[in-house]
Amino acid sequence: MLALQSSAFEHNGKIPVKYTCDLPAQAGGDPALSPPLSINGVPEAAKTLVLIMDDPDVPKALRPEGVFDHWVLFNVPPETREIREGETVGTPGATTRGDLRYTGPCPPPDYEPSEHRYVFKLYALSAPLTLSAGATKREVLDALAPLLIEETELIGRYSRK
Repeated sequence: MLALQSSAFEHNGKIPVKYTCDLPAQAGGDPALSPPLSINGVPEAAKTLVLIMDDPDVPKALRPEGVFDHWVLFNVPPETREIREGETVGTPGATTRGDLRYTGPCPPPDYEPSEHRYVFKLYALSAPLTLSAGATKREVLDALAPLLIEETELIGRYSRK
């Protein structure tokens, strides 16, 4: 069975500040590091993987759809068993801000809920996606739908102090 884990936090656990917007801001504005992830149970039939991280708890006053896309990776080699801290694999897609890299959790402190969930979804697909770097999450999800073999998720939580 497909599984996604992190050595930095447990499922439904707190994401450490070093993987958020808060520590980089204190350190001079460098981008946040992506957390280390481990992948297990990739189906033999999988030809590629997709990883998407989003925040489904964004206040609708800020984003009408209520979601912010933090990380989109597709055409990740199916033999990938680890994405190391701060590294990337596969082809980068666009975040909500249009970045082609990981964007750390950064819930707006003046809105409720103050703690947000960050959902890392991993998809195993029967064929690579024929998309270019910079594809949006919606484009990736639409393209992967007919190719989906299995999926799993890892949820982390974060609130700003």
